[in-house]
Amino acid sequence: MASPITSQENATCQWLRELPKKIKKSGQDDPRRITHSLKVGFALTLVSMFFYVQALYDSFGVNTLWAIMTVVVVMEFSVGATLGKGLNRMAATLLGGFLGFGVQQLATLPGKTNQPILLAIFLFIIGAVMTYIRCIPGVKAKYDYGFSIFILTFSLVSISGYRNDESETLELSCKRLFTIIIGSILSMIVSACIFPVWIGEDLHNSVAKNIEKIGDFLEGFINDSFNVMEEKKSKNEKSFAEEYESVLNSKTKEENMANLASWEPRHGKFQFNHPWKQYLKVGNSTRQCAYKMEALDCHIKSKIQITHELRNKIKDTCQHICLESGKALKELSLSIKSMKCLSKTNYKAHIANAKEAIESLSTMLKSNLSGGGVEVNLLEVVAIAAMASLLMDVVISIERISEQVDELASLAHFKSHNNVHQDETKATRTRPLPLLREGIMKRFFPRDKMPHHHNNRIHESSICSPKQNRSSTIEVIVQ
Repeated sequence: MASPITSQENATCQWLRELPKKIKKSGQDDPRRITHSLKVGFALTLVSMFFYVQALYDSFGVNTLWAIMTVVVVMEFSVGATLGKGLNRMAATLLGGFLGFGVQQLATLPGKTNQPILLAIFLFIIGAVMTYIRCIPGVKAKYDYGFSIFILTFSLVSISGYRNDESETLELSCKRLFTIIIGSILSMIVSACIFPVWIGEDLHNSVAKNIEKIGDFLEGFINDSFNVMEEKKSKNEKSFAEEYESVLNSKTKEENMANLASWEPRHGKFQFNHPWKQYLKVGNSTRQCAYKMEALDCHIKSKIQITHELRNKIKDTCQHICLESGKALKELSLSIKSMKCLSKTNYKAHIANAKEAIESLSTMLKSNLSGGGVEVNLLEVVAIAAMASLLMDVVISIERISEQVDELASLAHFKSHNNVHQDETKATRTRPLPLLREGIMKRFFPRDKMPHHHNNRIHESSICSPKQNRSSTIEVIVQ
């Protein structure tokens, strides 16, 4: 039996052997991680110049270390996260420092004896109030870091003035404030200007990809499910749980991305004050659809007893429902990806086709219930009814997704379908027209049979080509 120390050493050695592979895989999964690491190193190198350059060091002294600390704390992977932390830190340091200095001055009015009592009272009240405000969900999601820095700065400035000279405390606070502002601004500039990572774009792509993912799965869902009913192995090795798990677990990630994206300025296709909250509504509707699909999958895989003949009857109808639903989801995903209002008749037609197929499935169910002299298996009827109900729930969920996507298109000012058609027409018109070629024009009608109102407008003319061997003939048909 191996000792605990030996097993722990083996686990450590195994971890060290796998570490290079994990590092390589991390860079391959998202190359932006490598870029972010280089950006942080570059920002630290720039801010360290305040410590190396004598003139800058003489101005700020040891307080330049606060700029380095700020870069380490503020610099995040995305632009939105960096801007959020940088602005929170600058505003909280500024407000906390001024309020702390004001409380310090106010506490000296009753005299030196009562000063610590007043400082303790102010510290208790402001610390408790700010902590309570910090716990509010909307504030905590966006300004949690700022409130924590505010409480810290206020406490340090108000308490330090009791033992130190007021002018010395004020000078020290101002220098630290300036170095923190310098570090924050430098971090935001490096993050936004050098290979920026826009978290809003990641949210946009993530929501569209989740819709496309459940659309892809719906198209092959029925075949795999009926193979399970027939106890055959599915060609798709991944189970349904593995497919939709990332969609169901995306809520926290999307909420975090939406909060960070609200800090980002206008960039690319995304305007200032872009409706990021609407993406959360689309994501919630997508997850509800995935839950419906989970219930449907569990029902089909529950070893329900359906005869082979009846199974073949409902298979084509169920497959048609899933195919039309998957196409509708792909249309919606494409609309979000391209930020264009695609023709509503496309995905609405797919949804309507899916509903019609469900109606046909219900009609077949009613015909089985009527019996018609044929013995009816109640378990089969209940199983088919439950399947039809779950399929209808999936289609209704897709319809809700389409409504949320339409609202997103309206709020985000997606390019309308008419504008897309106009752009395509303009692009076509830029091509040279065929009638601009050189050659001889001939009338199609004889002169005596030419309509009277056209006789005065069209005359026989010839355009001589510079190269006679390349001349062509164009016949004009007047209608």
